[in-house]
Amino acid sequence: MEGRAGASSKWDIREKVWDHLESTGLAEFPRPVHRRIPNFKGASHAATRLLALQEFRAARTVKINPDAPQRNARFLTLEARKTLLVPTPRLRTGLFNRIVPPPGATKEVLRICATSQGVKDYSVPVGLDGRARVDLVVVGSVAVSEKGWRIGKGEGYADMEYAMMVSMGAVQEDTPVVTIVHDCQVVDIEEELLDDHDLTVDYILTPTRIIKTNCKRPKPQGIIWHKVSYDMLGKIPILKTLRSREKQMGKDVTLRDEHPHLANTTRAAALNKEMAENTQPQAATGSAQMGQHHVESDPLSPRLEGSGTITTVYVGNIPPSLRVSELKCALREFHVTPFRLNWQGAQHRAFLDYKDQVTAERAVTSLKGLSLGGNTLRVELAKSQRNKGQGEINSQK
Repeated sequence: MEGRAGASSKWDIREKVWDHLESTGLAEFPRPVHRRIPNFKGASHAATRLLALQEFRAARTVKINPDAPQRNARFLTLEARKTLLVPTPRLRTGLFNRIVPPPGATKEVLRICATSQGVKDYSVPVGLDGRARVDLVVVGSVAVSEKGWRIGKGEGYADMEYAMMVSMGAVQEDTPVVTIVHDCQVVDIEEELLDDHDLTVDYILTPTRIIKTNCKRPKPQGIIWHKVSYDMLGKIPILKTLRSREKQMGKDVTLRDEHPHLANTTRAAALNKEMAENTQPQAATGSAQMGQHHVESDPLSPRLEGSGTITTVYVGNIPPSLRVSELKCALREFHVTPFRLNWQGAQHRAFLDYKDQVTAERAVTSLKGLSLGGNTLRVELAKSQRNKGQGEINSQK
């Protein structure tokens, strides 16, 4: 990739990196690497560069993400008899698990402990009162710049994990953050793409080099509550505990949903961006008859008045456990937010209305192969043309 992303959004950069890893044969299991922290040829060797870092040698407790390219980093941490903390998947039951190898574990057993299955079999949860003090943080990345600016897979868990560690006092301002990537994942990233909750890195380890970023951009100072939604609070129970603690300390813990002015501004900005990106209306070809079903408007986008023909995208194979908010989150991340969303969870499907065919087809391309809640979604243009006015929005929840 010649060190240049040449892309205008985080998602463009992710796609370029994923495509490059696959097309050049650098991708390793699990594949395809798309929508993952990608595993790559040389990941194990890149991880050995940890041994050259004074910060690693001095660390007693190391937090490492559970993805495949960091497997050898986890092994090296265990082999050095350091405390290894691994984030709980999707933070559902807590923040960390501490890996506890059996007494007298051989190298072979330690390698098993470092696998994803080993993390499950040889770990104990660390509660908020575990007084964990993390000396070094190792995170995965999809792309990273030599300046230390990082792009993850788009779900925000690494950023949230770090913010939660700050909140519970597990990391300090000077706690070093390391990422392990292939050289082709080191690209130029425009600073304007970064948000104030994005985690930066101090060291980049690749199969060929160690890059010290000397990054001056501040890391997250804690949880930015006005960016946390009620839905996120429900999915990450430990957030509720941290919020209660910070509220008792007198901090402003107002959530995004409780900031009507901020929420409206955000929605308007999202809509304006979407409209600016999609200025090529064409005749619509796909849609569905669905007036008999409940339809709800996407909270990010006010209803578009005066829209002409509509192109509708069908999303099927939705698992019963999936919430509409999780689908909306994915749509926002892929920059394919519809102006109207018809959620039919009981029928395991949804319909997404777009104001032109170009955007709808982009949504189909972006969402194909997406897995949510354990199911790979079926995504295609809906079968029939829908006229304006059918299936009016019921915006009352």
